[in-house]
Amino acid sequence: MIHDIVFIEALKVDTVIGVYDWEKKIEQTLQFDIEMRTDIKAAAQIDDLSKTVDYSVVAEDVVNLAKQNQAELIETVAEKVAELILADYQVSSVKITLRKLGAVPNTASVGVIIERTKPLY
Repeated sequence: MIHDIVFIEALKVDTVIGVYDWEKKIEQTLQFDIEMRTDIKAAAQIDDLSKTVDYSVVAEDVVNLAKQNQAELIETVAEKVAELILADYQVSSVKITLRKLGAVPNTASVGVIIERTKPLY
């Protein structure tokens, strides 16, 4: 079992998201915390970025997906981000905390937390 985690914390993306008509006319801020389980031992031994997950590339992919998606639900965005990371990067699992900032009065944020594992085959 791999216990190493590469993470991205508080990645903010302004995008169009929401169920209500007024939400479809404005950008709102989503905030991602992403934990990617991967084996970093080889990268650490030879000090080589190509042997691990490049979090700057992951962050760029997440921003692009969130901006282009224009989903109604943050659940949809979280699932699509998990699918992207599991398909495109050498990770065994991913945990995504996705917050919609300022969406509900008197709260800092609302959101979802999902964990997904790459199928073994």
